Amino acid sequence: MTAAELAQLAHDIKLWARELGFDQVGITDTDLALEEPRLQAWLDAGHHGTMDYMARHGMMRARPHELLPGTLRVLSVRMNYLPFEAGFAATLRDPTLGYISRYALGRDYHKVLRNRLKQLGERIEQRCQTLLPSTQATPGEWRPFVDSAPILERPLAAKAGLGWVGKHSLLLNETAGSFFFLGELLVGLPLPVDAPVEKEQCGKCVACINICPTGAIVAPYVVDGRRCISYLTIENDGPIPEEFRPLMGNRIYGCDDCQLICPWNRYADASPEPDFSPRPNLHRPPLLTLWGWSESDFLKHTEGSPIRRIGYRRWRRNLAVALGNGPASSDAMAALQQALASAEPMVAEHIEWALATLAVRQEKEDKKTRLLIRCIEKGLPDHA
Repeated sequence: MTAAELAQLAHDIKLWARELGFDQVGITDTDLALEEPRLQAWLDAGHHGTMDYMARHGMMRARPHELLPGTLRVLSVRMNYLPFEAGFAATLRDPTLGYISRYALGRDYHKVLRNRLKQLGERIEQRCQTLLPSTQATPGEWRPFVDSAPILERPLAAKAGLGWVGKHSLLLNETAGSFFFLGELLVGLPLPVDAPVEKEQCGKCVACINICPTGAIVAPYVVDGRRCISYLTIENDGPIPEEFRPLMGNRIYGCDDCQLICPWNRYADASPEPDFSPRPNLHRPPLLTLWGWSESDFLKHTEGSPIRRIGYRRWRRNLAVALGNGPASSDAMAALQQALASAEPMVAEHIEWALATLAVRQEKEDKKTRLLIRCIEKGLPDHA
């Protein structure tokens, strides 16, 4: 295939990607050698926590050509997911509601993006066969990936010109912020590559570092997964360390704080993609309503959702912590107490913590009430 034909194909690929619903696509080679020392240092520090697969795959994450032999280029795509009525503040402000990271309110993004990337790969293959029906004109074996393989998607996206990696380790785009999904299509075509963003544009801003509830951003561009609420509520299969439970508030699946505080997200666009529209039963849901779900209810309400993969056990664990951080209401304490006898050991541990926490909070509130009554009886002002 000639250079002119490759350039035209690259141009057409970007048009097809937009037709398929992607907001941007960039093309890069597979060389991530500069990322390997950073990745190894992150692994050596244990920041991956219990995600052992990261250590097992090792440097393959920085070598796409090893993941799929014959790969010459990576097509990196992004798709906005921010819903029109995100309800960030209203949900975080109300401790009786459960906060779910906005990316998980709709359909599982893995399925949405992978299906579109597959269609993109098929169009590329068809074009190549039209140009020249010989093996030298085909993209060879091509494969789509959406957060489903050992691949450094953010550095690849940055190298492909989609943005820069911010201090919270997420990709930032100057016209779209960071509320978007990333995906990759590996191909065996020597397409012309795109230029990366000239420099990262976080400047001196450290808002994301300062806002993190658990101090998970331990240095600019370095996230200790063991402290991250997204890791604790999703990837972590065991108990949530007690030191982090009070800091989680009502976050029951993931956390968006570092994105919410980022100035670049003033430019984030709402997604018109209907698959990412919030499901009513997951958008600003009352914690006690979620706590009342049986396992079959959980499976029914999370069908086709990324939330389902954490399973009912972790779901109950997360809810117990959120209830423990909420108001010390008789309804919440009764619901927790009722579930304690039949709860699995790990969930029971979190229920006991929640009940103890609520009991302490209730005692403090009762003490304040008793003090106020005594003051009133003595004729002191109500505010005394």
